[in-house]
Amino acid sequence: MPEQAQDRSVRIIGGKWRSRKVSFADYEQIRPSPSRIRETLFNWLQYHVSGSCCLELYGGSGILSLEALSRGARHVTLIERSRQVCAHIKQEFERLADDPQSFDCLNLQAEDYLQNHRQGALFDLAFLDPPFASDELCRVLPLVGHCMTSDGLIYIETDNQLDPDMLPSGWEISRHKKAGSVHYGLCRRVQAS
Repeated sequence: MPEQAQDRSVRIIGGKWRSRKVSFADYEQIRPSPSRIRETLFNWLQYHVSGSCCLELYGGSGILSLEALSRGARHVTLIERSRQVCAHIKQEFERLADDPQSFDCLNLQAEDYLQNHRQGALFDLAFLDPPFASDELCRVLPLVGHCMTSDGLIYIETDNQLDPDMLPSGWEISRHKKAGSVHYGLCRRVQAS
């Protein structure tokens, strides 16, 4: 019996593009955040998304950035190491976005982008959902803090329990949950007492 083609699409769950389906590139390592996790995340972020500038360090399907734009984010920057995946993300965003200036997708390694972003614009939200079973999170987490506004938030999705020692200096885990084998959480700067 022939193998069925895998569905390479995901549905946006909230905002002005709610229920719209978007496709993602046929690339083995792309693992879109499940809708249940996205719903929890954007409930956490409900007062932080509108007007925000967002950074998604592992573009993949682009779904976290699409959810943010759908809910009123001002701009999203996606970083994607695969040229083909980056081209696919741009095509999907161009199909949906009213304003082509509302997003950028850069064909770069996440770590390279962060190391060269010392003087760039600051982000209100950062989404870190690297390939599971990789050491990407350990390498990029110490670097991401300097890209964030003073009240910025960092979202992490991983297959391991969230370790506060991995966070940039002066950051803490403010919320976290587990769904199946996925651990996810929101981090913020430590509040001065």
